[in-house]
Amino acid sequence: MSKQVVVSFTLLMSLLLVLFGSCSVSENSKKTTYMQNPRLKTIHPDVEWKGTPVNEKGQFANLYLEFESSFADLWKWQTSKNPQREEKKADTRTLTVKQGAEIPKNGDDFLIWLGHASYLIQLNGKVLLTDPVLFDNFFLKRQSDLPFPVESLPSIDYLLLSHNHRDHCDKKTIQFLSDKNPDMKILTGLKVGEVIDDWTRGQEIQEAGWYQEFQTEGITITYVPARHWSRRWLWDLNENLWGGFYLSTSEQTVYFMGDSGFGPHFKDISTIMGKPDYCLMGVGAYKPEWFMAQAHISPTDAITAFNILGGTYFIPMHYGTFDLSDEPKMEPWDVLKANEGQLAGTLIAPVVGANLFQR
Repeated sequence: MSKQVVVSFTLLMSLLLVLFGSCSVSENSKKTTYMQNPRLKTIHPDVEWKGTPVNEKGQFANLYLEFESSFADLWKWQTSKNPQREEKKADTRTLTVKQGAEIPKNGDDFLIWLGHASYLIQLNGKVLLTDPVLFDNFFLKRQSDLPFPVESLPSIDYLLLSHNHRDHCDKKTIQFLSDKNPDMKILTGLKVGEVIDDWTRGQEIQEAGWYQEFQTEGITITYVPARHWSRRWLWDLNENLWGGFYLSTSEQTVYFMGDSGFGPHFKDISTIMGKPDYCLMGVGAYKPEWFMAQAHISPTDAITAFNILGGTYFIPMHYGTFDLSDEPKMEPWDVLKANEGQLAGTLIAPVVGANLFQR
């Protein structure tokens, strides 16, 4: 094997380690402590709730199911033949993008998908942006178009970052938004500020533990659990928290899942926060399931999770934008349509650039 091939392979495996977090340890240890932000309100109703768990290595831990993976698993995935390789190559479909999409300016609420886990949202006059990745980067190349130029984005009141993974937390995008929005507030999980602080123009960063409520105006935003993990580099496994967001106004509620595998936390969220009107559910980057299930939910499990949540409208995300896994990029939507009858609610076709709120 030539030196060039060895170097290229080593770089590839390093990038995959950063993206998929394989390691030779589990996240939980015998001694568990708990962390929360003392400046934020905790809304968990159980008096026994202590906060977000942290193991003896200082790593955040999931509530119910350990994150366990290994380099051997990553190696097995990368060196195994993808049974859908030809099918994936032949799937040339792309996400549907609304032609002539424009951002509403009449003051009404809107929910606009920008692809992957990025949503531009207006609720009660406040403009929010979730997990924006607006530019290609070294790790990720978009396979779907944005509905409008990034320069046309309105002023952002709240930037919501679910966790530090590069397909959700992009340096160039955060720098761009910080330059354009000096009064923007950034809402995220515990210790994520350590990652993004140098990318901002001094904007306020609020870091929450699970079931903590951010300090906001006109809208209530709570950070809720997910079954996932975090990593930016080879040495920072689970040092920064991951989660989702629950948005509430007097008119409607929106649950943004972030990234999550299936687990009991969905029932907890519904019990503590209430049944959400809209559920923004990740459905892609799920194959091979033996490897991905700890971090990404499958379309069929997402349906089960939605039914547990008791949501009204199911809006799928996290597919069709970046190539992260083995399944064809539009397969998650095909699976959802084939199983739509199992939904105890309404499936919304996720047209990029359209207002997905139902009137």
